[in-house]
Amino acid sequence: MDYYIIIAALIFLAALFGFINARFLKLPTTIGLMLITIVYTLAVFALSYFDDTLLRAEIQLIKEIDFEKVLMDYMLSFLLFAGALHTNFEQLKAQRWPILAFATLGVLVSTFLVGTLVFYLLQLSGLEVDFIYCLLFGSLISPTDPIAVLGILKKAKVPKKLETKIVGESLFNDGVGVVVFLTIFGIASAKDSPVTPVDILTLFGQEVLGGILLGMIIGWITYKMMKSIDDFSTEVIITLAAVMVGTVLATKLHLSAPLAMVVAGLLIGNDRVRTAAMSETTEHYVDKFWELIDILLNAILFVLIGMEMLILTYQNNYLLAGVIAIPLVLASRYVSLWLPIRVFKDKLDFVPKTNLIMTWGGLRGGISIALALSLSEDMHRDMFLVMTYIIVVFSILVQGLTVEKLVKRTTLPKAN
Repeated sequence: MDYYIIIAALIFLAALFGFINARFLKLPTTIGLMLITIVYTLAVFALSYFDDTLLRAEIQLIKEIDFEKVLMDYMLSFLLFAGALHTNFEQLKAQRWPILAFATLGVLVSTFLVGTLVFYLLQLSGLEVDFIYCLLFGSLISPTDPIAVLGILKKAKVPKKLETKIVGESLFNDGVGVVVFLTIFGIASAKDSPVTPVDILTLFGQEVLGGILLGMIIGWITYKMMKSIDDFSTEVIITLAAVMVGTVLATKLHLSAPLAMVVAGLLIGNDRVRTAAMSETTEHYVDKFWELIDILLNAILFVLIGMEMLILTYQNNYLLAGVIAIPLVLASRYVSLWLPIRVFKDKLDFVPKTNLIMTWGGLRGGISIALALSLSEDMHRDMFLVMTYIIVVFSILVQGLTVEKLVKRTTLPKAN
């Protein structure tokens, strides 16, 4: 199928479903698009009992799209840069230590807790799966998705200091989570030549530290270029080039592109850099350009997530394992956040029930599905993909729709 036709079809569906949501449902865009796409997909399934022409066309469309490649190699860098660009750098700096702990220790602890619990869950269900593959599932489902989190938190009116923690964690644990996944994936794949602890530390250090360093360099170069001119159209193009070239460089150098783009976005979006490098006109156009990119790619992404239902392997034991895994993943996240919160709550002002809100507000999204799609068949790809999809849908539709009520019930007025 022609790529132009694929892109046109996705944008058409995103526009149509977005219109239906804005006109009738009035839900947060992320939730509305996914809900409408799922209902639409179920309708296509129902129609296929009478005429399967549309179903076959939809399946062909989805199979033509390499979801993992499209998200991880192309869309993710733009979305993370846009999210970081509009994140308050000073608030993030003030909360840097708990955010760092959530994004590193939290992801690692959650990975092992989820992996262990799911291993025993599958054993009880009669599904024999190696522990290392369960750890892989733990690593792909543990990071929260900044793309899903950002839009919903704005609607939920979460207290600023708590929003900064959740958003900051999501921006960074995404990159860390991908590195953890790649590390465990390498161990699971290396049957003849086992991976040593030195190999793991080298990979982790290169991806994480290298990605952060590259992001700082890109951010600094972009800042210097924008500071030396006053032409809003050129400066917008410079930020676009920074993301595209930065992603290519990170991929070629085997560094973490997500982390690089988060760091670059935070640096360029910093108030001091904005004041020194951008006129009011430039700042307006840069912000609006990246808002539009964010909205468009988000719309396409969540339409794609909803349509992924078409290629799932539906087996009762897979579906049951996915449903049971939901409370296991939530419990693992709650436990993984407990230690950092205990350590920092006396030094920093935490709102009441921070752990509960961060657990329920830590949504999963397209990144988890993309990583699940990258599993090989011998890693039980079909089963883990179904489980991941169920958790992601529950996360966005159920947690996303109720997090605002939870915030209102658990935070005091003075916390706002």
